[in-house]
Order: sequence, then C-alpha cells, then structure tokens
Amino acid sequence: MKEIAVKKIACDIQSAEQVSQMMDGASVRFNPIDIINWADYPYCPEVKFRIAHTGGSILINYIVSEASVRAVAPADLGRVWEDSCCEFFVRTEEEEEYYNFECNCAGKLLVNYGVKGDRHHAPESVLANIKRWSSLGNEPFEERIGECSWELSLIIPSSSLFRHDIKDLSGITLRGNFYKCGDLLKTPHFLSWSPIDLPKPCFHCPSFFGRLIFEK
Repeated sequence: MKEIAVKKIACDIQSAEQVSQMMDGASVRFNPIDIINWADYPYCPEVKFRIAHTGGSILINYIVSEASVRAVAPADLGRVWEDSCCEFFVRTEEEEEYYNFECNCAGKLLVNYGVKGDRHHAPESVLANIKRWSSLGNEPFEERIGECSWELSLIIPSSSLFRHDIKDLSGITLRGNFYKCGDLLKTPHFLSWSPIDLPKPCFHCPSFFGRLIFEK
C-alpha cells in the first residue's frame, strides 16, 4: 500500500495562492500521478501533487502539463470530471464511506460523500469554505488544444469532512487517492497515484486508497 507522511506546516494561510510558496518553504515534496490503470486510455500527461496540513486544514498543490485543457463546468457541483480535473478522494480507516474533492482547472469544485452509487452533495457552506486558486483563472472556457501547463491549489478545512467531527488533523491517519482525469477532452485519460486493479475506469474504489499519515 502506498503511503505519504503528510507534513505539518505551522502557518496561518489565508489564500490558496499562497499554498505553493508555503510548501516550497517547508520543503514539501511532490508525488507523481502517473499510473495508467487501463490500457484503453494510454495517454499520460505530466501530473504531480503535494499535500501538507496545518492542523486545521489540508493543503494540496497540483502541477499539470497536458495536451489540451477544458473548463466547461459553469459552477460548483457541476460535471467537473469532464474537464481538466484533479481529484482527491479520502476516507477514515474504519469506514467505507468516503469524500471526493474534484476540482477543474478553473477552480470549480464538486464535493460528495457516501458510497459508490449513493453519493450526497456537500452543503453549500462547506463548498464556500474551501479556498481554491488556479493559474488559469476562474472563468469557464471551451477546450483549448495545445500543450498547456497549469497549477491548482486548495485549502480544505477539516470541517469539509462534514460527516465527521475532526478538529485537528495532527496525528491521525486517513486513506485516500489522487487522480487526474478529463473525460471529454480530445484525449481522455484516467490517472491515479495509488494503483487500481479494476477492469474499466473507476475512481470510486476506496479499497485501493493509499495511507495518509498526518504528522503531529
């Protein structure tokens, strides 16, 4: 099982645009999202992510280079997985229910909770409290063909795990996976950090999540 020691950063971060700089200062290392689980979708854009926490929030920074980009979803809770999309799925070690945080390259976010086939949207208050920043801005756009590099950062408060009462992430262990997809891009792809052994593309598979150990 893959695992990451999620570094704790002592800071009062106010903007998702600051995440990358904070992680640079704390020497938080990148991890690749480069596993092609399904031979029918061989395209592998260059994708990496890093994760840290402040005790009260999860910080995630993605860097992507791909052959085209798309951000058609007009608002939160839209079909962001059809766009150029980075995803973080997470659950506790004891439960099969899990959260999915899916964000397209314009910062439009989908957050659900439950099990496969029985998912429920996060309340609007939860979405409002998750800070995002994209180097491509926050306005929707149709697919742009041509090599493009972009960056996305998120600040996810512990309260975003809204079916749990986690005040401090320090010292806990969660299970999770990180993905890059683009279902309706010219070249669809479905990459993961932790490998998935299923016959066709499916990210809703908590049994394949890796381990995330949050430092005290």
